[in-house]
Amino acid sequence: MRLFGYARVSTSQQSLDIQVKALKEAGVKANRIFTDKVSGSSTNRKGLDLLRMKVEEGDVILVKKLDRLGRDTADMIQLIKEFDAQGVAVRFIDDGICTDGEMGQMVVTILSAVAQAERRRIMERTSEGRQEAKLKGVRFGRRRTIDRNSVLALHREGTGATDIARQLSIARSTVYKILEDENSLSTCRANP
Repeated sequence: MRLFGYARVSTSQQSLDIQVKALKEAGVKANRIFTDKVSGSSTNRKGLDLLRMKVEEGDVILVKKLDRLGRDTADMIQLIKEFDAQGVAVRFIDDGICTDGEMGQMVVTILSAVAQAERRRIMERTSEGRQEAKLKGVRFGRRRTIDRNSVLALHREGTGATDIARQLSIARSTVYKILEDENSLSTCRANP
């Protein structure tokens, strides 16, 4: 029996250190730890693909937490079935779960469904929070770095869009967008 490890974080800004350390402490050799820095919902997981090619019957894959292997129930079950068909067990260190036998697979199915439901609740709460913030006037997205008043002042002086864009080091399309927005506002003010 050989031990392999798999660790994944959702973005390149997150660290794999805690997961890799746990895998090493559990006895996995460094050269048998496969990692990905990508969302679990992504189909492009090179570390997982390489792990799939390396494992053989009788091997065990260690993963720190259930949600690190897959993002949703279907993906998790598909991976576990795939490994099971190869005779490879998956053990989740923090959750104390192993896919050996029918009972282990049943527990994994239930827990992954619960994890998926929790992610949905988090997404719903986040969405509700954003909607509430928008109603309170909070603006999302990148802060404007262009001085709209400068664009409008230059335009009023008779400067053309191309020259305004050059003087302010912005795209000409941005100048047109600001002028268009201002015209729309003026029309709204004139026709209440």
